[in-house]
Amino acid sequence: MARRRSGQGEAPASASLADAAHAFVGEALHALHRGDRTAFHRLAAEGSGTHGWVLAVRRCLAERLRRGITVAWERGWQPADVVKFTSRRRTALHARLVTDAIAGQMRAYSSATVDDRWREQLNALEAEVWWEDDDGHPDAWCQREGVEHATYTACALELVHLLEGLPRLPSLGPPPGTVRSGGPVSARGRARDVDQRTLGKVRALLAKAESTEFPEEAEALSARAQELMARHSIDHALLTAETGDIGGPDGRRIAVDNPYDSPKAVLLTVVADANRCRAVWHRELGFSTVVGYPADLAAVEMLFTSLLVQATSAMVHAGPRRDARGRSRTRSFRHAFLNAYAARVGERLREAADRAAEGAGGNVLVPVLAARDRAVERAVGAMFPNLAKGRAGSVSNYEGWVAGRAAADLASLNGRLEVTGAHRRS
Repeated sequence: MARRRSGQGEAPASASLADAAHAFVGEALHALHRGDRTAFHRLAAEGSGTHGWVLAVRRCLAERLRRGITVAWERGWQPADVVKFTSRRRTALHARLVTDAIAGQMRAYSSATVDDRWREQLNALEAEVWWEDDDGHPDAWCQREGVEHATYTACALELVHLLEGLPRLPSLGPPPGTVRSGGPVSARGRARDVDQRTLGKVRALLAKAESTEFPEEAEALSARAQELMARHSIDHALLTAETGDIGGPDGRRIAVDNPYDSPKAVLLTVVADANRCRAVWHRELGFSTVVGYPADLAAVEMLFTSLLVQATSAMVHAGPRRDARGRSRTRSFRHAFLNAYAARVGERLREAADRAAEGAGGNVLVPVLAARDRAVERAVGAMFPNLAKGRAGSVSNYEGWVAGRAAADLASLNGRLEVTGAHRRS
């Protein structure tokens, strides 16, 4: 295969620059695939040369990045999923580059064919086209990041390799390019507007609860937040029962990060169960898919995040641990701490569910919630037809276990559970 000579910047005699660039990119990706980092970095450095050669390589990389993003959407990934996974597998530099690639690729879709949830994710990621023209993006990106062109080439190649190897995930909504039906605003749409106002207040309360140095104030703020979530859950369920629920369960992916990802996933599972949702952990991907009704999904994410902040703060406050010989046992202590925290939270959720089962909403609300339970179970079965239950990990640090249970006892959860813990499924 004819290709330019290293360091010469000369076009090969038997192929166009575009063909040579595609061959060059393919060779670099093959080096990545076989794990030959030496060859990969040598090839990435060869991405420089004459203006024509550099432009051809950049255009080829841009094309492969757009194709990789498109394939990600086809395989069920969403913008936040791609950026989080990129950060987990690569670096923050890669994450910023893939965010730009997403912003550029999204220009291919009419705004009328982009779901609101995608818009929210794109806004949160600040995925927008900030560069003047696509051919100039690599130079602008290198200038913004303070890196050399070879770094851009290496990052782009590693992103293409990552994107083209993404596994298929269950779809959590219409991908961009899907024509949405028009018509008047539905009851579900009006309920969604109410959701955002209520959830905004809840977010503000939880943020204050997590930042205050006074435990009494934090408890009062958390109780108020939980009261709002409980009231919102009742209102939402009754509204859909009265008007006819035109939509079913939805899903969202919530990050479960290292370290100690296993007990964190357990904590998310028990919080999801309490909120009439189900969580499925994708360990290798670094997140869980939580399935439930939209309002309850928002409550799960906020409550899980708040409990994790509280648990982490208490765990760090407990300090490092060493055994009798002075060897560090901090990791085993913290792993046991979070496992115990999640286990104790689960116990408290079940206790609250039993207390609330007799009269949470009376004869009107209970059948509505039961119907939702069945709908969520069907949705999980459809998304994950081969789902298998995992086994809990072992714990080797008794001190950490005791400390974690004590920390869980301080977490106030009853406000939310008096509604969502009722009529718990066996």
